Amino acid sequence: MADTLLAGPTTTAPARRGHLGPSPWHALAYVAPALVVYAAFVLYPLGRAVHLSLFDWDGLTLATFVGLDNYLDVVTDGDLRAAFGHALVLIVFFALLPTAIGLVLATLLTRARVRGLPFFRTVVFLPQVIAMVVVGVAWRQLYAPDGSVNDLLGIVGLGGVARAWLGDPTFALPAVGVIGTWVQTGLVTVLLMAGISRIPDQLYEAARLDGAGPVREFFAITLPSVRAELAVALTLTVIAALKTFDLIYITTGGGPGNRTSVPSYEVYNRAFRLGEVGSAAAVGVTLTVIIFAINLAVARIGERR
Repeated sequence: MADTLLAGPTTTAPARRGHLGPSPWHALAYVAPALVVYAAFVLYPLGRAVHLSLFDWDGLTLATFVGLDNYLDVVTDGDLRAAFGHALVLIVFFALLPTAIGLVLATLLTRARVRGLPFFRTVVFLPQVIAMVVVGVAWRQLYAPDGSVNDLLGIVGLGGVARAWLGDPTFALPAVGVIGTWVQTGLVTVLLMAGISRIPDQLYEAARLDGAGPVREFFAITLPSVRAELAVALTLTVIAALKTFDLIYITTGGGPGNRTSVPSYEVYNRAFRLGEVGSAAAVGVTLTVIIFAINLAVARIGERR
C-alpha cells in the first residue's frame, strides 16, 4: 500500500505535464507561414538555380545535361576568374576602408561631443538613401575627362594625372571602388556611433585615472566594445561588395575590356546577352556560396570573446 502511494505521483505527473504542456506542433504552426514564404521566394529559386546550373541551356531550346561542367568553367575560364578577383578587390573599397574610416569618424563624433551631431549623422548617412543608379550617374559625370575630379586636380597642380578615370584599364576598378567607399562609409559610421554611445562614461573616466590617453582608450575600451557592431557592418558591406551590379552597369558596363566585370554582372551578361543560362546560374550559385562562407567567417570572428 505504501509502495503504491509512493509510486502513484511519479508515474502520472509526467504524463499530466506532457498533456497540459504546449505541443511541438503548436510552435510549427506559428512559424509555418513564414517558412512557406521563405521557401517560395528563397529556397525554391535557389534550388531552381542549382538545377539550371547543371544544364547547357540558352533559355529557348531544349537543355542538355552537362553535370558540373559549368562549375568547372567558373574555375578554368579566365574572364570568370578575373570577375571574382575584381569582387575581392572591391571588398577592400566597400568593406575594409569604410570600416576603418567609419570607426574613426564615429569615435570622433561621439567622444568629442560635437555640437549638431544629428546634422553630421544625417550628412554622413545621406549616400545610403540615394538610389545607386543616381549615384552611378553622378559619379560618372564627376569622373568624366571634363568632370569635377580632373578640374580639382588641375586646381591643386596635379593636372598631369588627369584622365578618363572610368575608361582607364588601370584605374577604372579603383575608381568604382571609391564610389563604394563613399556610399558605405555612412552606414558603417551610424552603426558604430550607436555602439559607441552605449559605452558607459565611467569606463573612460577610470581609464583616464589610470593615465590612459585617447589612443589607449580607443584600443582598450572603444574597439572591444563595438565588436558586434563591427561584425554587422562587415557583413553588410561585404555582401554589398560581392553582389554589386547596378553600380558597375551604370558606370563602366564591365569595361574597359573586362577590367571591372564582377560575378553579378557576369550573371546578367551570360544569361541575357550571351544566352548561357546554365553558366550564369553556376556563377550565381558559386557567388552565393562565397558570400555565405565569408560572412560565416566574419560572424564567427565577431562572436569570439
